[in-house]
Order: sequence, then structure tokens, then C-alpha cells
Amino acid sequence: MTPSLVHSPNTFVNIPIPFFIFILHQVIIFGLNQYIKYQFIASFLHSLPHFIHPLSSFHIEMGSEVEQHVPNQTTNTNTNGNISVAKTLSIVQPHSLLPKPTPPLATSNPNPPNDVVPSSTFKTFFRQRSNHLSSAISRTISSLKNSIDDKNDDKSPSFKDVTEFKLSGLKVVVEAKNDLSLGKVRITLFSKSNCRDCSAVRMFFKERGLKFVEINVDVYTERERELNQRTGNTNVPKIFFNEKLIGGLVELNAMRKNEGGELEKKLTEIANGKFSGDGIPVAPEYGFDEMAEEKVAEEDEEIVKVVRVLRQRLPIQDRLMKMKIVRNCFAGSELVELLVRHHGYVHDEAVEVGNQLCQKRFINPVFGEINFEEENHVYRFLEHEAFIPKCYNFRGATNDSEPRNAAMVCDRLTKIMFAILESYASEDRRRVDYVAISKSEEFRRYVNMTQDLHRVDLLELSENEKLAFFLNMYNAMVIHAMIRVGCQEGVINRRSFSDFQYLIGGHPYSLATITNGILRSNRRSPYSLVKPFGTRDRRLEVAVVKMNPLIHFGLCNGTKSSPKVRFFSPCRVAEELRCAAREFFESDGIEVDLEKRTLHLNPIFKWYSADFGHERNVVKWIMNYLDANKTGLLAHLLDDGGPVHISYKSYDWSINS
Repeated sequence: MTPSLVHSPNTFVNIPIPFFIFILHQVIIFGLNQYIKYQFIASFLHSLPHFIHPLSSFHIEMGSEVEQHVPNQTTNTNTNGNISVAKTLSIVQPHSLLPKPTPPLATSNPNPPNDVVPSSTFKTFFRQRSNHLSSAISRTISSLKNSIDDKNDDKSPSFKDVTEFKLSGLKVVVEAKNDLSLGKVRITLFSKSNCRDCSAVRMFFKERGLKFVEINVDVYTERERELNQRTGNTNVPKIFFNEKLIGGLVELNAMRKNEGGELEKKLTEIANGKFSGDGIPVAPEYGFDEMAEEKVAEEDEEIVKVVRVLRQRLPIQDRLMKMKIVRNCFAGSELVELLVRHHGYVHDEAVEVGNQLCQKRFINPVFGEINFEEENHVYRFLEHEAFIPKCYNFRGATNDSEPRNAAMVCDRLTKIMFAILESYASEDRRRVDYVAISKSEEFRRYVNMTQDLHRVDLLELSENEKLAFFLNMYNAMVIHAMIRVGCQEGVINRRSFSDFQYLIGGHPYSLATITNGILRSNRRSPYSLVKPFGTRDRRLEVAVVKMNPLIHFGLCNGTKSSPKVRFFSPCRVAEELRCAAREFFESDGIEVDLEKRTLHLNPIFKWYSADFGHERNVVKWIMNYLDANKTGLLAHLLDDGGPVHISYKSYDWSINS
């Protein structure tokens, strides 16, 4: 039975699919035929002028002669004047083995101005008709496909979150994975700096691709009280799925059994439960440290008030002292007179207040006197020192609060830097993400904490505390210098980095000063003739008594050839330095070439040869920190009596980012 068509004023309804495909087939064939005709006519019209012009004035027959009269030279007359010779153009047939000539191309032989070129009207007409036909065919096919897809969607079930790829002989179905940690479940980790269990939990979450919020109670000290309220103690790590306490590393390992099936089950259970958002630990936010309130002694509070009055009333000016101009200073007698007149102190009490101001680093003697003296000695407020604008931990004003214990300040800063490395450095600590550190809340709190260094008393530190303090300060200052000073084209500017300094204990300490003046016991830097500290420099009191060559393996200057960045604890600093030396030699610190009897060492041993001793003694010293294999090779070279050559590698000054 022939299917019937129901006609409506605007469209056809219920058209059978086979009949529609037949009509579409006919339309496509018609379009292709028209397109072929257009191409043939267009190419013929395009090449027609090149055939008409060159051959229009000649009649050529292969193997015959063609005569043509030359204008204005039609005849030549001899001496008798009665003989006429007509000039002819002879075209000789080419040899049969030669290639036949071809008509010139349109691009290489343009038409002369007098040529008659056919109009481009036909060409434009055929192009427009072809474009219209192609558009009509495309619209027809698209509408047919959409109508078929709509019918199939009505008949077949819809598969959401499924992507289907149909290839020849292959069908691939990809299902979207539902990441539970990114849905209704938020994982929170309470941790502390330099904690092995916390590092294990952190690594597990990163390997599984689970996003989590970490709250380090050493950085966010105000959150330790919250941890105690939620769990009843301050032990870490502590893991929360939303507001539910899961436990620590032991509980996490229990859920990792059966290839993490228990963990997935727990996440699914919490994800399918009620989600209110109440009780979930809040992520760390921008803010200042809420340090525990310390009871300030009345005498300390009185000194702070006196300092603020002295800053306003003392005649601070430039003076000529000892044949040189001393800027921004005042005389000791002026300070005593002001205290006696306006604060009611007797003379001896006023002198004692001056001594306290010197000891607490509010004022510094200009010419190096240790104690406060009234006579013709001049003094300067700490914020008026010439080096202050160059100190990167000075932010417009000195810290007038009571100086904190130097060991406590160092411990607090070290914990923050530990947290920064655990979050923004590679596992081996050889690559550091300085861009991420600069944007972190941990680094902002570290910068705020560095203001506590302004007036700390470094003389109260023991030798081990002093060694750990300056090792940690050096490595922390390098990270700060990378962010503030930066580097051009990924290579460190050694001069700008060496001059990067902090205000510590009332004096400036640069990276070079810490290395050569403090840790190397006031030794000259490489290729320098002058020691960092003069004989009257008060920083000389802070220098370590005995230099330890292992310090060079604990200092990271931010380059790829330097030892990896690390921080030290005062009670274990000697052991940690030995461990740092072993790791340095295991990685790339030394190479042994038995055939050439040569040791390839880091240039550190050349620059600081005064610290390591003679080359042969250096080899024996290095053997104490090598593994058994390399120790055996060096012992073989030294025992056979032959010469041992030492070569130094090239130093890579590019940054370790």
C-alpha cells in the first residue's frame, strides 16, 4: 500500500522515512551534477583568453609554411628596381623526440591591456548558486538528524554522566567517576610541624587524590584549644570526615585494608547521610595570631611609656662628633636631664633607666660603648639607625613589646617554616614552590613573627641553640629573599642575596654576615680580604666559638647545586648536621673516577678550603660521611700510594623551584 501524504499549509506531517531519504538522494545528485557543470564551464572560460590571443593572427598547420606580410616593409627593390621579394615566416615541425609545446599558464602570462576578457558575471552567478544549494542541503540534513535523534530519545532511556564513543569494530563507554571527597564529605586534618604520622596521613591523601583541609596547630596556635575540645587531647594527627572524628594514623590504616574498601564505605556512608554543615572544623582564614596573654611587669610597662615620651621630647639631630657628622642622635646628658625634670627621677635612677634602655635595645650607643654613660656620649634610637631601611623584617616601627626569649622565638619560626616546606616543597625538599609560599597564610604569619626578632637577646642562647638559631634563620631568610628580591631569568643574583638582611637583637644580620661572621667564627668570605666583624663590633660576641665544617651542608642558598633546605632543632643539631652531610654526598656531592684516579667535588670545598683543610685531608674527612661502596673506592685510591687528583664541578646557580 502506497503511503499517503497529509498536507498542511506550512509543512508536511508524518512523512515516511524511506520516501524522504529518496527525495534527499535526488537532491544531492542534482546538486553534484550542477557543481560539476559549473566547474567545467568556469575552467573553460578561465583558459579561453589564453588560447584566443596568441593564435588569433596565425593559421598553423604542422609541416606547412605560413606567409605573413611585414607592415611598412612589404617589398625590397634591387638595383634595377623591378624585383619584389615577399618576407615569409616559416614554422618548422619540431623533432619527434622533443616534447610538444604547451599553452602558457594564466599566472605566468597575464593578459595585455587590449585583450578582450570575458566578464566574470557567469562565474559569480555559478558560485552564488552553488553556495545556496550547499546551504540548503546542510539545513535539510541537520533537520533530518535532529528529528531522528528526538524520536530515539523518546524511545530509549537516557544515560546521564555516560559518554559513548563509536569506532569501527569498537565501542568505548566512559563513566564519570564520582569523587566522594569533593561532594558532601570534607576531610579535615589536624597536624603539627615535623610530625612523621602527620606526614604519612598527608602523603596518603595526596596519593589517593583526596582533597583535604589541613590545620597545623603550630601555625594556627589558637586552634589547639578547639582540637582539645573536640577530641579531649591535643595529640595529632586527627582526621575528621565532616564533623565526625575518624581518629589518627592507626584508624586510617585500619580503613585502608581490602584495597581501601572500608575507607570508600565510610565516605559513602557519610556522603549519603544528612549534611547540615554545622560542626565541621572551619578552614584556616586570614588573621593575626592569638598568642597567650602574658602578664607584663609594671616596671616593663613603665619603661615602654618612658620610651614613647623620650621619642617626642628628646632633641634628636645631626651632630659633629670626633671629626665626623653623626646623624639622628642625642646626648646621654640630655636623656638624664629630661628624666629628672619631667618624670621625677633622681639622677642615679635616671642613669639606671638609660642602662635598661641600652640592654633592651631601645637605644644603641653610636660609638660602641656597652653601658650607658652620661657625659659626652651620644646615642640613637633603634629605628633611626642607617641600616634599618634595608632590613626586610622592619615594617615602619620597632616592636616595643617586651623582648621574647630568643629560643622561643626561634622555635616558633622554625615550626612555621616546617609547615611551609611540608605543604609547598617536594618530598625530597629539593624543589620549592616559592609562588605558592608567597600567597600562603603560613608565610604571612611568618613575616609577622619576624618582628619579634628586633630586640631579642642572643647572648642568652647556648652554643647548640645559637647554631640551630642561625642555621634556621639563614634558610628562612633565603626563602623570604626569593619572594621579595626574586631572581632574573631563573638565576640568583649573588650580591643582592648576600645583602638581604634582618634586624635581629638590635643589629643587622645579612646572609653573608650569618655565614661568615657567625657560623664560621668571623672568617673572611671567599675572595675577600676583610673579616665581617671588626674588633669593636658587638655582633662578635654572638659568633660561635668553634667552627664546624658541617654547617656548609645545612645551609641552602636556593640553588640547585646547594644542599636541600632543612631546619634544625637545638637539642639534635649536631646529629642532624651529620645526617645532612651523608645525604649531600649520597645525592650528587662526590663522584669517583677510578681510571683517572680523580674525585669530582662540589665547588663548596674549593671556596671554603680554609674550613676543610688540605686536599688530601679533605678526602680522609669525606670518608667519614660516605656509604660503604664509595668509602672502599677512596680507601683503595689512598692506600696504593699513587696520586689522587681532585676536580671541581661547575656550580648550577639556577633556583631550586
